[in-house]
Amino acid sequence: MNLSLQKDLFIAFFRSTMLGYGGGPSAIPLVHDEVVKRYKWMDDEEFADVLAIGNTLPGPIATKMAGYIGYRLGGWAGMLNALFATVIPTVVILIVLLSILASFSESSVVEGMTQAVTPVVGVMLLVMTYNFTKQSGKGLGWVWTSILAVVSLIGMQFLGIHPAIIIVILICYALFKPTQKQKENQTS
Repeated sequence: MNLSLQKDLFIAFFRSTMLGYGGGPSAIPLVHDEVVKRYKWMDDEEFADVLAIGNTLPGPIATKMAGYIGYRLGGWAGMLNALFATVIPTVVILIVLLSILASFSESSVVEGMTQAVTPVVGVMLLVMTYNFTKQSGKGLGWVWTSILAVVSLIGMQFLGIHPAIIIVILICYALFKPTQKQKENQTS
C-alpha cells in the first residue's frame, strides 16, 4: 500500500469536504481542483465522466466521487480512506454546528453568515459550469454542446423532466453516436 498516495487522498477529500459549504454540489469544484489541478490524478475529461456517472446514481455525489476516485487510485484502502475523509468530518461538524445553531437560530449574525456564503457557492458552480461547457465544446463541438444544453434546460425547467432521466438519455446518445474515429474508418 502506497502510504504517500493514501495521505494525499485523505488530504484532498478532507480539504474538499471541509471547504465545501453547502453540501455535495458545492464541493464538486473543490474536488475538481484537488483531483485535476493539484494532484493531476485525472484530466478534465475523465473527471467530467466520473461526475456524469456519479450523477446518474442515487445518493450524495461527494461520497460517490470519493469512493470511485479512491478505489481507482488506491484500491479498497483508497476507497475507504477517501470515503472516511469525506464523511467523518461532515458528521462531526454537523453534530457540533447543529447544536450551536439551534441555540442561536434567531440571531441575525447566523442568518447573515448563511446569506453571505450563498453567492460564493453560486460563483463556484458557475466557474465549474463554464469549464465543463468549454470542455464539452472542444469534444462535441459548439453547435452540439449548445443544442444539448438548450434541450436539457427546456426538459428540466419547462417540461419538468427529472435531471437523471435527461442524463440517462444523453449517456445513451453518447453510447450510440458514432465517434470521429468510427466515421473516419467508414469512409476509408
